[in-house]
Amino acid sequence: MDYSALCKVYEQLESTPKRLEKTALLADLFKTISSGELEQLMLLVQGLVYPAWDERTLGFSSSSVIKALSLAAGVSEDAVKEVWRETGDLGSCALRLMGKKKQSTLFGQKLTVRKVFENIRKLSEIEGEQSVDLKVGKVAELLSNATPMEACFIVRTVLDELRIGLGEGTLRDALVWSFLPRVLGISVPYKKGDDIGDALIIHGIDEINENRLGGVGLIFSEEVAREVHNLFLNRVQHALDVCNDFGRVASVLKEKGLAGLREITLTVGTPLKVMLALKQETIASAFERVGKPAALEYKLDGFRLQIHKINRKISLFTRRLENVTAQFPDIVVAVEKHVKCETFILDCEVVGVDKVSGKFLPFQNISQRIKRKYDIAQVADDVPVELHVFDILFFDGHSCLDEPFSERRALLRKVVGECEHVRLVTQLWTDDVNEATEFYQQALDAGNEGIMFKSLSAVYRPGSRVGAMVKMKPVMETLDLVIVGAEWGEGKRGQWLSSFLLACYDHNSGELLEIGRVSTGLKEKKEEGLSFEEMTSILKELILKQKGREVVVKPHVVLEVAFEEVQKSSSYNSGFALRFPRVVRLREDRDASSCSTLKDVKRMFEGQHTSK
Repeated sequence: MDYSALCKVYEQLESTPKRLEKTALLADLFKTISSGELEQLMLLVQGLVYPAWDERTLGFSSSSVIKALSLAAGVSEDAVKEVWRETGDLGSCALRLMGKKKQSTLFGQKLTVRKVFENIRKLSEIEGEQSVDLKVGKVAELLSNATPMEACFIVRTVLDELRIGLGEGTLRDALVWSFLPRVLGISVPYKKGDDIGDALIIHGIDEINENRLGGVGLIFSEEVAREVHNLFLNRVQHALDVCNDFGRVASVLKEKGLAGLREITLTVGTPLKVMLALKQETIASAFERVGKPAALEYKLDGFRLQIHKINRKISLFTRRLENVTAQFPDIVVAVEKHVKCETFILDCEVVGVDKVSGKFLPFQNISQRIKRKYDIAQVADDVPVELHVFDILFFDGHSCLDEPFSERRALLRKVVGECEHVRLVTQLWTDDVNEATEFYQQALDAGNEGIMFKSLSAVYRPGSRVGAMVKMKPVMETLDLVIVGAEWGEGKRGQWLSSFLLACYDHNSGELLEIGRVSTGLKEKKEEGLSFEEMTSILKELILKQKGREVVVKPHVVLEVAFEEVQKSSSYNSGFALRFPRVVRLREDRDASSCSTLKDVKRMFEGQHTSK
């Protein structure tokens, strides 16, 4: 496929806010791509050249893009910076400069999706003293052969800033529209209670391949049509949650249809999305949600880790799918000694421990280890950690996802040899409110955030917030919000970014929606906690645009924010604002895709009024 054809779709996606239009555009695109290019295309429409969990990075900065544009367009770097200031976006800067370039390649090569993808990937392979110049040369070569619009999207891709408003839900829906039969609804009698599974078997859906049907749709009653379509969506979503690879799922759907999704199972060594909990305010409501009896567990104030072992290799991943094995060598050693199986995936929490008192430390004390590259042994000695294991997802050759939680916990007791550094999370099985209340208080007294309630019969659902697992804690509910902009301070704070524009995630549109600004809670002195200086240092590398004292930043940094109330507001495009927001902590285990959603905000808004 010509890269220009993909860029036309990028333009169309960027120009419409409507999710159904985006879905239709993507579905038409996916149908036309060859099998050999499909996996590459699936990454490119996400603005990626590696899956999200892959450790490899391009290492290409804004300053490198400026150099590449200078070479490709035949202008000075100062001229590039001037256009950047005017457009506010390096992609738009490339569009303008390459449209007016003074030098052009006499025999320019037509760019294909494959060539762009492979050339951008090569950036991650370039190392050594001359690596920056070599990378700049590679990108300049691509830009020299590109049309202005192609140059725009090449720049945005190498900067990981595609900005076409695509959420994972839209991509998933487009796969269903592309590679599964169309499900049509007609008004015919439908006996409520009929088994949708029987209907599927009758129509042979599990064996259907859209390519062999020639576009023929499946006709059901309107009610059954909705159920069948939802089943398609759920099957595809489950495959995505398990493998975290849109390209792999797309290829299987294209070649083998719905039945092929059965082939997509857990792969040890590749992180999957963790199951998430809903929130409950009372013990009674928690029991009502998960059923009785339930498993109650300490909710630790730590860092969630997913631990994989295969071929004697142990890998540690955060909930953001980042590989942090090197940062926790002590955990690797402890797991090698005390987890008694050869191949596994464990769901765990790592918590810091005070060397003197033995009590758990707050999350902030261990967050510094996540991005530490040097002196790790010293940091590990300064802040020792304990690993608390609470679930097992894979064990010696088979997936445990569909086994009930009670059986998964029993398996954990067999394979985890508890010691000073590795423990099973403290647990109580009960149906008694008084026992649960006492357990809750014990958890708080031990320095934990609260407790979890888990259904004993529940399966594990990656990537989902499920009613079979809920959390309860006494503190005011907070939101995890991503920073999308900031403002330079004045006076003694003039050297720092001191006010931060926050956004939540809207699953329907795939966009980040602004919800307010925050500055309270940050410190002026580094030794007092999360400081303006530290936040400025983090965000400087993420600045995409600056106008006066206002900057736009790449949405990557997440803050946990407390507030007094959620209010309706026309000042922000979410339709809401936070009253008296305050920064609680930096959430280095979260990213933009896992921050709080607009649905969360609406739930809080409605809940605060119904409770009054």
